[in-house]
Amino acid sequence: MKCRVCRGKAAIKIRRHNAAFCPEHFTAHAVRQVEKAIKDFDMVTFEDRLLLGVSGGKDSLAMWDILTRLGYSVDGVYLELGIGGELSEEEGHAYSDVSRQYCESFASDRGLKLEIIDLSTRYGFTIPEAATETRRVPCSVCGLSKRYILNQAALDGEYDALVMGHNLDDEAATLMGNVLQWNTEYIGRQHPVLPASGNGLIRKVKPLIRLAERETAAYCILNGIDYEVEECPMVEGNTGIKMKEWLNELEERAPGAKHRFLFGYLENAADRFSSEQPHLTTCQSCGQPTIGETCAFCRLEIRMKA
Repeated sequence: MKCRVCRGKAAIKIRRHNAAFCPEHFTAHAVRQVEKAIKDFDMVTFEDRLLLGVSGGKDSLAMWDILTRLGYSVDGVYLELGIGGELSEEEGHAYSDVSRQYCESFASDRGLKLEIIDLSTRYGFTIPEAATETRRVPCSVCGLSKRYILNQAALDGEYDALVMGHNLDDEAATLMGNVLQWNTEYIGRQHPVLPASGNGLIRKVKPLIRLAERETAAYCILNGIDYEVEECPMVEGNTGIKMKEWLNELEERAPGAKHRFLFGYLENAADRFSSEQPHLTTCQSCGQPTIGETCAFCRLEIRMKA
């Protein structure tokens, strides 16, 4: 297997592109894919100050590295969610602890700014505690908390955009789940750029949408980026995981199916669904946008403090 560019020994084959690349030219390919996504969807400019939510996983760390290579000004923020679960008897560290360490090492090695926000210290509860108290699926509580805290962190830091590490697999799986349920409200809002609103929602961008999960992992490995390889111990039963499994089976039989599905929607059908946000007011407790008097996160915080 030879590299498409230099004809040297290839390190990775990408079936949907019918191409293989050596480490150097795969890195260049990955950077180009992010650059193209930014340009095609007019995501950000070099003058923008960007905040990236990092988890310690392959996607967010690859994203941080690529954006830095391209010359963007990107700071990171890590949310300490208090998720335990020992990775092994030898390591004996909780999942959140290890994930944070990967983020801290990445930022320290490159002289990048990383903010740590501890959910327990700042808000008085962890994700496992909130899931138990509310009897909600952990991923639901986690998603609610992340959306709120990341938006608040971007507002507090006066950033121009919040960068999300969602890759091609993530976006295709989300779209598939919403199409199967015909959640037209969510389908309409699925876009690589979610614009800011005057009532406190920061602009969100997804520059990784042209790279698959396997490719961000390869990018990290080939560029010496250490990342958390273990899955979150609370993710079992997550619907998105099932969607990814089904899409992977389809991709195996028809390379490029994920890309055609997602970008076919964006190019041919996205404008047929309303992308308007529901009418938002201001949360009486925190000032963030909400559809009621008190936002969902503040209601969660109040319940956890009761």
